[in-house]
Formats: sequence, structure tokens, C-alpha cells
Amino acid sequence: MKKIEAIIRPHLLESVKDALQTLGVQGMTVSEIKGFGRQKGHTEVYRGSEYKVEFVPKIKVECVIDEEIVERAVDAVVKSARTGKFGDGKIFVLPVEEAIRIRTGEHGENAV
Repeated sequence: MKKIEAIIRPHLLESVKDALQTLGVQGMTVSEIKGFGRQKGHTEVYRGSEYKVEFVPKIKVECVIDEEIVERAVDAVVKSARTGKFGDGKIFVLPVEEAIRIRTGEHGENAV
């Protein structure tokens, strides 16, 4: 099993979710986060005053999937989240040693 963590633009969440569900991903966790990278934030004007927004709002999508569909899942996220501009986000793929469903005690892929 692998865990995919994708940091994406907030307005692209629905298209990423739909793309992953099309592949058979049954569950995911979504978090509202803030951060910066090469984008380095931006300047905004509010009531005539300028201020710098250093941490840009993003969405973090996490899902644990079977290793057989990892490449297709990564491709699906890239295709649905890419705008071609700075700040499109990142995808991290991590190994998952074990998963346990708390309600039933199931282990491994059955728990996911």
C-alpha cells in the first residue's frame, strides 16, 4: 500500500476528487492548509492598506491506495490539478507499512 499526499489549489478539489474516484479510490482525507513555496505568497490591498500574504491557502488530499494504481492515481491528480502556473502544488508518495480498521480490527488492504 502507498499513501498519496497531494497539495493542490482549493478550487481544484472537486476535479481531483472526481478523478481519484474514477480510479476506484474509495476514501480520502481533505484538510485546509496554508503554506508557501516558490510562489512566495502575494500582496493584497484591504481597505486601502497593502499587506503581504506569506502563507497561501491550499488543500491537502490524502489517500491510501493499492500499489498497482499509484501511477494512474498520480497521473490523475496531475492532470486534474495542473494550471501551468506557480503554486499548482506537490504530490508525495509514501509507503504504508500497516493499516488497521478500528471498528473491526481488520488489517492491511482490507482495512482500507
